[in-house]
Amino acid sequence: MAIIKAFKGMRYNTDKAGKLNELCCPPYDIISEKERLSYIAANEYNVIRLELPKDGDDVYQTAGDVLDLWREQGILIHEDKPAIYIYEEDFNAYNKRRSIKGIIARVKVEEFSKGIILPHEFTLSKAKTDRFNLMKATNCNFSQIYALYMDSEHTTLNTIDALSKGDPDCKFTDSDRITHKLWIITDEEVIAKLVSDFADRKLYIADGHHRYETALNYRNYCRENGIAKEGDPQDYQMIYLVDMEHPGLIVFPTHRMVRDLKQFDMNNVLAACEEYFEITRFKNVSNLNSELNKQYKSGKKAFAFYVGSGEWYLLVLKDIGVMSKVLPELSEASQQLDVSVLHTLILEKVLGIDKENMANQTNLTYTKFFEEAIMKVDSGEFQCSFILNPTRVTDIRDVAAAGEKMPQKSTYFYPKMITGMVMNDLDVE
Repeated sequence: MAIIKAFKGMRYNTDKAGKLNELCCPPYDIISEKERLSYIAANEYNVIRLELPKDGDDVYQTAGDVLDLWREQGILIHEDKPAIYIYEEDFNAYNKRRSIKGIIARVKVEEFSKGIILPHEFTLSKAKTDRFNLMKATNCNFSQIYALYMDSEHTTLNTIDALSKGDPDCKFTDSDRITHKLWIITDEEVIAKLVSDFADRKLYIADGHHRYETALNYRNYCRENGIAKEGDPQDYQMIYLVDMEHPGLIVFPTHRMVRDLKQFDMNNVLAACEEYFEITRFKNVSNLNSELNKQYKSGKKAFAFYVGSGEWYLLVLKDIGVMSKVLPELSEASQQLDVSVLHTLILEKVLGIDKENMANQTNLTYTKFFEEAIMKVDSGEFQCSFILNPTRVTDIRDVAAAGEKMPQKSTYFYPKMITGMVMNDLDVE
């Protein structure tokens, strides 16, 4: 089903460009302008100049010009042989040191309707337009899409664990204490084995929906304009592939913060919630996460409704059966998502925040930081916040398999992949 292949990755020549930790950066969509400028100040060859260009009258053309110059100068060089890359991140989460490991390969992009590569979240057109313009100007992927696959016997993971016992070819630790490691695999027999592993697999997009849809649009654009034909590199996207049952796989929740609602009254909200939820009041947040986790482990649908000054209310859904009545058009997998319960029964029904409002973030803002969801209500910037439990990976699989998508910001996979360790130059076979 999923077609993967090795490729001659484009990487930094650190002898000319400098240290790898000064050349890479986090994903473009979580970088502030201040951070962007600081990366460039630390090293003029930082990949941010390609991934998030801001200079010149045509920022995308500037990125293309910079890319051409760096290749010409030998700042960026290509692998001598086609390779598949083993990528590992060591990181801290939930007070424990963990690691996540997978492979980076070219993957043939397929329409979602084929059921080979499946999405789980809705996307916004603005972000897709930006990434499409960048691809037109550079013909490159500078960062990877993140996808999961099912492998009950963990055959691929066992293979890459054996291949990565030695020292990595590249390694550095970033400012968030995440250690990034890369092993370059060029052995043709090993590559053939990894390629064959995916012949019967589907892929589930974890992170990078905008970039995947952009890759499809770009492939079609190249074919329609005679730039590329079927089978050319434009048919492929650089994707990070991870076992869905990897013990290091972490999904953080994304919390909702509400602002600027007219006639907002917490007592009216609570009164309206009584129809569907059991409600318990707490006077401080010291036990908030532990109470939510208790509900999570028991399989309950629960949220913390935070109203400020330490006061919060535990909302536990009384009967999951109500979701089949309010969302009869959706599968059971979608109906039973925590975010579906919150959005349908509280944000829409009680607060009047409809789907268009959510998409435009008119009265709703998202944060992955628990502390921010508390502090911004305490400061008066927001009227209340809803603290969520994380989405289970099995829920992501089941919703995608049903051909449906979750609301935006349903998941936050951690850690994010670093940008710049290896890149996919579509000018190179």
